This record gives sequence, C-alpha cells and structure tokens, in this order.
Amino acid sequence: MPRLRQALTTGLAVMLVSCTQSDNRAPASASGTPAPTQEEADAKDIVVTGARANDEDAPRVRKERRADRMAYAPPPPPPLPPFVSAPSPVTGMTMPMASVQGYVARTEPRPPVAYHDVGRDKFTAAPENPFKVAREEPVSTFSIDVDTASYSFVRASLNQNVLPQPAAVRTEELVNYFPYDYAAPRSAEQPFTTNVAVFPSPWSPGRQLVRIGIRGYSIQHATRPRANLVFLIDTSGSMYAPNKLPLVKQSLDMLVDQLDANDRVAIVTYAGVAGTALEPTRASEKTRIKAVIDGLGAGGSTAGAEGIRQAYALAEQNFDSAGVNRVILTTDGDFNVGITNQDELKGYVERERGKGVFLSVLGFGMGNYNDAMMQALAQNGNGAAAYIDTVNEARKTLVDEASSTLFPIAKDVKIQVEFNPAAVSEYRLIGYETRMLNRDDFNNDKVDAGDVGSGQTVTALYEVVPVGGPRTISDLRYATPAPPAGLDDRCAPCGAAISELGFVKIRYKLPKSDTSRLISMPINRAATVARFEDAPRDARFATAVAAFAELLRGGRYSGAMRYDDVLNIAIGARGTDEFGYRSEFIQLVRAAKAAEPIARLGE
Repeated sequence: MPRLRQALTTGLAVMLVSCTQSDNRAPASASGTPAPTQEEADAKDIVVTGARANDEDAPRVRKERRADRMAYAPPPPPPLPPFVSAPSPVTGMTMPMASVQGYVARTEPRPPVAYHDVGRDKFTAAPENPFKVAREEPVSTFSIDVDTASYSFVRASLNQNVLPQPAAVRTEELVNYFPYDYAAPRSAEQPFTTNVAVFPSPWSPGRQLVRIGIRGYSIQHATRPRANLVFLIDTSGSMYAPNKLPLVKQSLDMLVDQLDANDRVAIVTYAGVAGTALEPTRASEKTRIKAVIDGLGAGGSTAGAEGIRQAYALAEQNFDSAGVNRVILTTDGDFNVGITNQDELKGYVERERGKGVFLSVLGFGMGNYNDAMMQALAQNGNGAAAYIDTVNEARKTLVDEASSTLFPIAKDVKIQVEFNPAAVSEYRLIGYETRMLNRDDFNNDKVDAGDVGSGQTVTALYEVVPVGGPRTISDLRYATPAPPAGLDDRCAPCGAAISELGFVKIRYKLPKSDTSRLISMPINRAATVARFEDAPRDARFATAVAAFAELLRGGRYSGAMRYDDVLNIAIGARGTDEFGYRSEFIQLVRAAKAAEPIARLGE
C-alpha cells in the first residue's frame, strides 16, 4: 500500500506541475465538461500529496482519503486454516497451534493428512481342522503358539462394530490370550508342567473335550539374562495415523522403562531407506533413548527388508552370548520397497535365527495391516507376534508380560498326541491350523517350532468322539470295523489299555541348546468328569473362548452353540480377573451379537 500511494502521488504531482506551467485557461474536455477550477485543483492536490489543508476543507479531505484507501486496498487474504499436528494416539484428535487474531503462526510446513486405508488387511486363510478317524490317523502333531495378535485384531474390529473376516480369527490365539492357573514348574531345567482335563462338549452331546495345558517356568527378575535389543521401527508414510507411529512411540517408551541398566538398546528406522537412529546404548540412558523414539516422524515408502538387514547387523555386532539377542519389529507390515516376497524374507530370518538372534513382531494399524507377512516373520524368527491396538494392550504386552515377551524359557516346542482307537473313534484339534506338523517332524530337531516365554501358559483343545458316540465319518466298506463300545480291559487289535484315551508327548529345547528333551503323560479316562459344569473353571473359560472363535469363523463344528451360550459359560467361569481381560472378553461377545459383517458395510 505505501508504495502504491507513493507512485500515484508522484505521477499526479508531475501532471499538476505541467498543468500549472501551461496557460491558466484549460481547454474543455471532449465531452464538453468545463475544466476544473484552481480551487478544485488545489483540493485534489491536497488529497494526493498529503499537504496541509485548510481547516474548512479538513472534513472533506479526510473523507476523500478514506475513499482512496478503500479504492486501492487489495482484498484481505483468506484466513489460514489452523496448523494440524500429528493426531493424538490417546484421543485420536488433532491439536491446533495457538492463533493470534484469527491468523496462525507457522514455523514448519503442514504435515500430510493421517494415512488411512480400508479393506487391504492381509491374512493367511486356513480351513478349520476336520475330524479324523483315530484308527486311520491316531497321531496329531503341532507346534505350540503363544501369539496373541489375532485376539487384539478381533477386538479392534468389534470395537468398530464390524465382524472380523474369518481368516483373521485364529482360535488358539484367542484362547492363549488369557493366562490360566496351571501349576508352576519348580526349576528351569524342566521348564514345563502339564495339565490334562476331559469333560463333555457343551455344543455336541455325546462328544468330549480334552484340554491340554502347559505352563512355563517363570524367570525371577534378579536372575534374568541381559537383553541386547534392536528396535526396528517402520516410519513410512503408511504409519502416519493415530493408531500407528504415535502408539509405537508410547509402547516402546513403556518397554524402555522395564529394562535394566545393563541391557542395551539400538534403534533402526526404515521408510524409503533404512538407517540407524541410535547406536547400541545402555538402558540406563533412558532419557536419551526415549528422545530418539519420540523424535521420529512418518513419511515415504517402505523398505522393510533393508531395515531388517540393518537391524540384524546391529544385533550381531553387539551379540551377547550370555544374554538374549532380539530384534523387535514395529510395523503395519506394508513392505513395498526392496525384497517384498514373503518366502525370501522368511529364508533370511531363518538364517539369522541360527546365529542366535530372534525376531518378535508388534503389529499396528488397520486397513492395510499385513498379518500374513508378520506371522511368517515371527514364526520363522523364533519370536512372538502381538497386535497393539490400544495403550492398554501395549501395557499388557510390554509391561505386565515383559518377561514373557523378551525372555524365552524353551524353544522349538512341539506337542504330539496319540489317540487310543479302542476308546476314541474320531478327534479334531481346535485351532492351530497354521502350526500343523508332520508326524515325523516331532522327533526331528532340525524342524522349527514355537517358543515359550517366561511364565507363559499354552492351551490346546481337542474335540473327541468316544467309541459308540455320534460319529461324523462312516466306516469304509472294506475297512476293519471299529470295535463296539464297552469292551473289556484290553483291545487286541490296538494293543492299548482302554483306560487311556490317549498319550501326550511334549518335545522342547532349552534356549541355548540344539538337542530336544521329552515330557510325556497319559490321558486317563478316570480323570473325565460327567458334567460340563464340573470341569475346571479355567477349562470352561477356555472352552467359551474357543466356541466364540469358531462362531466368528463360521461355526462349521460348533453345533447348536450361539453367542448367548458363550456368554453364559464365560460369565460362569470368569473367576479371578485381576486385569479385567475376561470381563473385556464378555463385552466383546456382546458386541459380536450386534456387529455387522464387513461385506455388508461395503454395499
């Protein structure tokens, strides 16, 4: 404005000077309008040049000045929208910067809008385990699974009033989300206790459930090994969302608080490229470690494979032969730069596992969550996979169960159950579809299996059809018919005592050993209870969780069971619930009754 006014003033002043040097008689305009008088010219001169006006002309001059300012003033700029910071991981709300008189002070460029995708979640689909004829296939072999990612994802879906896709539901991970009160082992040299219960099936009259529970030895804090940890943090653009990178920061801050002064932490980040954000640092420098974590931002593509390579290199560079060496990957699994093939990444992780560095995976976000990738990495990296959807889940995984998450008490844990055809006609393993092993894998120490962390419990459920019970598979025309029910003490063709329903074997390795050990025990019919209500409380609650998972998957084998039946069982078996996990489950069952299938929401 001042420059425009000065230019106009100078131009008009030149014109006026030239006019005063000419004849006082100005010619008439082309339109016949008389030329302005000297007094009028003086008045205009006053307005343009800002010279002092006579007192009687002052009001008119001030009015004309205001008119001039309005005529030449450009329109005011549109108000700037408030600066939007990273969304809050707790409330999901954005926090605007302070503004002055409607204008916002900007000291940095506007960040991108929070990333949000829908319908790109990836899961490995596996059909439910079918019934098998005990006379034809008496042996069932599988790897244990202590992952809990499926339960948390199911909860996140139901909290949005949406039923999870069936492939997202892994029954064993829902069952094993909850701790159970099994007897604790006495020493780390034999790190497991085994608990078996047999009781009637609540959804199929005439059939029974066999509950096999194991509990790992709890390492005391004072005697736990040192931890050499590398946080591998996905900082790509897909992680810019309230339930992703901001929640990652909160989660890792909690974990840092659980570490001892002699533990070490390094940080590798990856987006379009990967790099070391923090060299190995003693956990006693918590402020320094947290400052690096809290200063991370999201943007770019996802070079996950390169990040994994650098993280393993850092872990090996600072390898602690007497401690636990682990990479902890935090990601939504959306790898799109470099090696993205799942099998290639599995092979790389397997090779690194042989060097003594394990991999655990913490999944975040929904919409483009690649569960299939993260399950493959965790299973082949001798680690667990968890899904963090809330701050409370982060606290459960990384604070309340920190020892279980970080410190294994056994690796390559396999279970093999041989059913007695004289007592059992058919059986099926409920869940563990992605963990099935061949019969000869059980004795092969080169075959990888799941790990068990300090103090963890693992539960497996079989549904069995006793001899004479309601079968699902008819005898073949030319096969030897099944023996009738009520035979005497021995069955000559099978050579096994009818007093046993089957035999359980557990094979495991100690964390620093490559040679497996064996635990075994029979499944005695004498331990069978006649009524479901008389079964152990933990067994009944595990049954309710398994039934809920089977209903979410389609209910192929759940008989007449409905959500209301699940509620009745779970409420009756809730028992001691120190952290409220079981009460939360009951609310999820209620939510499932009203939730919409995801396909319907897309219509």
